[in-house]
Amino acid sequence: MSKKISYYTKEGLDRLTNELAILKTKGRADIAKQIAEARDKGDLSENAEYDAAKDAQGHLEAKIAQMQDVLSGARLLDETKIDTSSVSILSKVTIKNNKNGASVTYMLVSEEEADLKAGKISTQSPIGRGLLGKKKGDMAIIKTPAGEMEFEIVSIGA
Repeated sequence: MSKKISYYTKEGLDRLTNELAILKTKGRADIAKQIAEARDKGDLSENAEYDAAKDAQGHLEAKIAQMQDVLSGARLLDETKIDTSSVSILSKVTIKNNKNGASVTYMLVSEEEADLKAGKISTQSPIGRGLLGKKKGDMAIIKTPAGEMEFEIVSIGA
C-alpha cells in the first residue's frame, strides 16, 4: 500500500491509537476465546461456529492492518500554528448558504476524524474540498449530491 499522509488533532490521533490498542488486546482475546469454545464443540469440518469465529478473526486482523497503515501515515498538527488567512485542514470555517441565508461552522479534518454531528467534515468531502484554499469573503461554488450550492466564507479560525 502507498503511504497516505493524514493530519490529525491530538484528540483524533489519541482516539485512533487507543482503538488500535483495544483491537490488538481485547479484540484478539475475544476472538481466541470464541475459536476455543467452537473447537471444543467437536468436528471442525462441520462446525459453523468455528468457521464464523475464524472469519471474524480474519476481519479483525484486516482491520488491525488497515489501522496500522493509517497510523503509519498519521501526522500530528499543532493547532496553535494554523494559518487562518485561508481555509486549510483543522480550520474552523463559518460559511453562509447564499440561497437560504443559513450559516454553519465546520472544522476541516482528515477522513478518519470526520463527524458531522460534532461539526467536523472531511477535507475529502465535496464541501471540504470546495472550501480548501478559500479566504474570508470568497464565494465557494460546491457540487454536492443535492446539486450545486453557493457559500460565502464568513470567518476562518483555528
